[in-house]
Amino acid sequence: MTEGRIIALSGTPCVGKSSLADIMAKRGWNLLSLRDLADEHGCLGEEDTHDGAAPVDIHALDEAWEQPSRGKYLIDGHLAHLLQVDAIVLLRCRPSILSQRLEARGYSPEKIRANTEWEMTAGHWSELIEFEIDVPVLEMDSSETDANGLADGLEAWLDKNCPFEGMESAARGALDWLAESSD
Repeated sequence: MTEGRIIALSGTPCVGKSSLADIMAKRGWNLLSLRDLADEHGCLGEEDTHDGAAPVDIHALDEAWEQPSRGKYLIDGHLAHLLQVDAIVLLRCRPSILSQRLEARGYSPEKIRANTEWEMTAGHWSELIEFEIDVPVLEMDSSETDANGLADGLEAWLDKNCPFEGMESAARGALDWLAESSD
């Protein structure tokens, strides 16, 4: 592994990004919060009183933020995959489990539905393809794997220098919750 590495940790809310980030911090990684970076660089909009979300101008942040050249960094945030990074870890979660997690966190029925649909339709993969992101992507299913198991899988992938057969191939092999739900 190279001395400087920046990994985006992305996925729908409640898939386990922060839990994985906390484990990786204990294993020597520096954590960066996408929201904190956006706020620090003036790229965070006003919080919506209806859903509590604050929009991030991800393109302005990508231009404003100067990436560190040394050290191991994880950027935790559901838009992190749109920043210039060395690799992307995309956490996914079975929609039925995700819905339960969102409900337990107190999300509104509308927000639960929107996030579950985003996960079910692989919204992150659509963005990766649309914006022609060309870095290695590791998709991990957090439905039944705890943060330590995910961290072990991530470290194994990093130790192999992030094997990746290209975005098109990876997207074709991505988790397909829609196909699973029609069985």
